[in-house]
Amino acid sequence: MRDLTHRRALVTGGAGFLGSHLCERLLERGDDVLCLDNFYTGSRRNISHLLGRENFELIRHDVTFPLYVEVDDIYNLACPASPIHYQYDPVQTTKTSVHGAINMLGLAKRCKAKILQASTSEVYGDPEMHPQREEYWGRVNPIGIRSCYDEGKRCAETLFFDYHRQHKLRIKVARIFNTYGPRMHPNDGRVVSNFIMQALTGQDITLFGTGNQTRSFCYVDDLVEAMLRMMGTPDEVTGPINIGNPGEFTMLELAEKIIALIGSKSKIIHLPLPSDDPKQRQPDIGLATKILGWKPHVALDEGLARTINYFERQLQVS
Repeated sequence: MRDLTHRRALVTGGAGFLGSHLCERLLERGDDVLCLDNFYTGSRRNISHLLGRENFELIRHDVTFPLYVEVDDIYNLACPASPIHYQYDPVQTTKTSVHGAINMLGLAKRCKAKILQASTSEVYGDPEMHPQREEYWGRVNPIGIRSCYDEGKRCAETLFFDYHRQHKLRIKVARIFNTYGPRMHPNDGRVVSNFIMQALTGQDITLFGTGNQTRSFCYVDDLVEAMLRMMGTPDEVTGPINIGNPGEFTMLELAEKIIALIGSKSKIIHLPLPSDDPKQRQPDIGLATKILGWKPHVALDEGLARTINYFERQLQVS
């Protein structure tokens, strides 16, 4: 029989960048953790240090297929999150978001579990509202090369709210803005990992467009704290709630910061801007501050230093 004194949490995509950090925090607070991953972009290395824990279990499984387990809480993080990975097999990316949401919502319904959807700032597309607030419906190209991810996540949000209205399911929808930190995939094509790896290896830093497009970067520890707080809110709090760091930086500023922190001699070169790439991105976190009592604490320079240290160690190992 299950130990009813501990909450049993399922983390889909648990061997990924975000998922592995979330699994750690759940274990730290005493939850039994079921980590599910198909290792498409996740890595066993990310959770290898957890495998000996008696309250941690790893299942190799794809969320596009039904899962039959008994859980109290579900954190649905499974989906490639970088353009290189999600554009490699766009049909599978959409299936992961849509079929994955349906399967996890069905599991939550059967178990009467609470479920959190890791949605994304990409639901806003290339926004006309700046900074982006939760009531903004977005400006997304439904047939572009990024739409497998953008529209997949938008459809997942639709499914979550329909299950909530139709079946009274306890849902939480978090819209996650750019997140960075240790365990990012070194070749995921995202700016932080790209710039750091290029600077550490002495390559030219590739800047797309003019470099004046902006992003806001949230350190992974801050992000996980917000997700846990959101999961602990009363049932009537469904979201969506923006989770991100409102500090806004141009890509050029980010590249210059990383070069300075590493002391690299890398030069910055400019390449054409990819199709549908948002020109600006900054979260309005008023709701997160009001409802969750949350705001990020790790400054960009501090978070980048920790992330650089991680990638330096990975290069030494390899």
